[in-house]
Amino acid sequence: KTSEGIYVYRFNTKTGDFVPVSIAKGIKNPSFVALSPDQQFLYSVAEMSGGAVSAFSFDKQLGNLTLLNTQSSGGNGPCHVAVDKTGKWVIVGNYGGGSLSILPVQADGSLGQATQTFQHEGKSVNTERQEKPHVHSINIAANNKDIFVPDLGTDKIMTYVLDPKSGKLSAGNPPFTATTPGAGPRHFTFHPNG
Repeated sequence: KTSEGIYVYRFNTKTGDFVPVSIAKGIKNPSFVALSPDQQFLYSVAEMSGGAVSAFSFDKQLGNLTLLNTQSSGGNGPCHVAVDKTGKWVIVGNYGGGSLSILPVQADGSLGQATQTFQHEGKSVNTERQEKPHVHSINIAANNKDIFVPDLGTDKIMTYVLDPKSGKLSAGNPPFTATTPGAGPRHFTFHPNG
């Protein structure tokens, strides 16, 4: 609650030392951030009711973030954000709302309004934390087409297909993979061999 926003540090990979450089103020609870592939822009969720996602330009030399704009995340409590490998699409996962939205990236790095929102349905066996869908992360495969979305609330890893030219998401085949009831999938990573 005392955080001022997003803190930028300069990290020395040889010594492990880091020093504060700047603070981008005014973003409430920026719980997850993602850099664009060219590292010129940073996108951050604001994990709150009536959630939002913000776009920043990033000056790597000075270590400064400059707010470009803020858009609705398309749901409550966004907790994760990912940028596709073209840098043209930002996908936001809404934990509180159990949905994900895709937003176009404008030429200046700012975000347009969400073009699609997918509402997950269902619940699972743990009534305390699985009373409804809870999207937890967005994972884009190396092919920049297959999107995997763990949903803690439904015990499923939902799959989508991204058309990187149009930014359209469609259901994957299969549309989901079920996990062990009560497992509550959150995050994963791809093995280096794919």
